[in-house]
Amino acid sequence: MEAPNPLPKYVYKIIPTAPPSPIPSPYPLSLLDQKDGFVHLSTAAQIPITSDLFFTAVHQLWILKLRLSNFDASSVKWDEVEGTNGCPHLYGNFGAADVESAREFGREADKTWTETLKGNEWLE
Repeated sequence: MEAPNPLPKYVYKIIPTAPPSPIPSPYPLSLLDQKDGFVHLSTAAQIPITSDLFFTAVHQLWILKLRLSNFDASSVKWDEVEGTNGCPHLYGNFGAADVESAREFGREADKTWTETLKGNEWLE
């Protein structure tokens, strides 16, 4: 699948626990990322959907904001995933220099991640 045009400024890594402090280089890969051979990332618009699909059991999560321009275009593939315009997958890894910021998010038990994250300006 082709990369979106224009490219987003940021891509995001959702993690279920606080990131290590300081953030290391390279960042420790999740078991899923190790198994699949790439780092699963999301665009800002995909964050609520991805969170509702894969993080329904948690009420707190962290999101790392990564500057897309830090990565060589050949290392980021926009793979087709049902219901999306292509999910960014990083074939390689990232580290502290790539993380612009990290933020913790919490949701109430009766709310979805989509409801919780709607309109959040940090997700640009």
